Amino acid sequence: MTAPLIVAIDGPSGAGKSTVARALAARLGVPYIDTGAMYRAVGLAAREAGLRLPIEDPEAVVRIAQSGTIGLEASDGGLRVRWNGRDVSDAIREPEISLYASAVSAISGVRRRLVAEQQRLGRRGGGVLEGRDIGTHVFPETPHKFFLTASPEVRAERRTRELAQRGTPRPLAEVLEEMRRRDRDDSTRSDSPLRLDGRYVLVDSTGRDAAAVVAEIEARVRRDRG
Repeated sequence: MTAPLIVAIDGPSGAGKSTVARALAARLGVPYIDTGAMYRAVGLAAREAGLRLPIEDPEAVVRIAQSGTIGLEASDGGLRVRWNGRDVSDAIREPEISLYASAVSAISGVRRRLVAEQQRLGRRGGGVLEGRDIGTHVFPETPHKFFLTASPEVRAERRTRELAQRGTPRPLAEVLEEMRRRDRDDSTRSDSPLRLDGRYVLVDSTGRDAAAVVAEIEARVRRDRG
């Protein structure tokens, strides 16, 4: 029996992982699994529970993660995310939730809970999973590992446009500083930090459109699968 196809796309915030992973999943005929959205959902729940940054009660966040349920549903408009049955797709994209997601993702108990769910989803039907530790921790055995990146300035410009389109505009300089802070936090956390090693194919999206990046990754996956 052929093992489910698992493609790992890791990389920093704003590199275009969601756009590329969603399109690639459709091309390969497997589910798109946005692991970052799962951490954002827990971060949103933590904020709504009254926890503030920096988080001083990590066990409270672990209890939130363990007691809640996360649903990922494909839709014509993209991915819909549910927390305990409630659609939080828009709420988790608020700028502040990016910082909450980074904070809760550094808590080992939260990571254990969500990694187990990510592995369950991937083993059930395969998928293109995007995040920061898919190829190193969630599915380290997959041969299809890609590290998607771009310069900080390009990533900040993309995120600034995205926020403006969502009706939550912010100054470019502010977005760039926040992005650098999250890069630092994600790369230096003790549990499953964001890192690039020799097992990944590095894909730099600076100056390239998403279609070209998707085509490159798809060609490599299909070639490697024979």
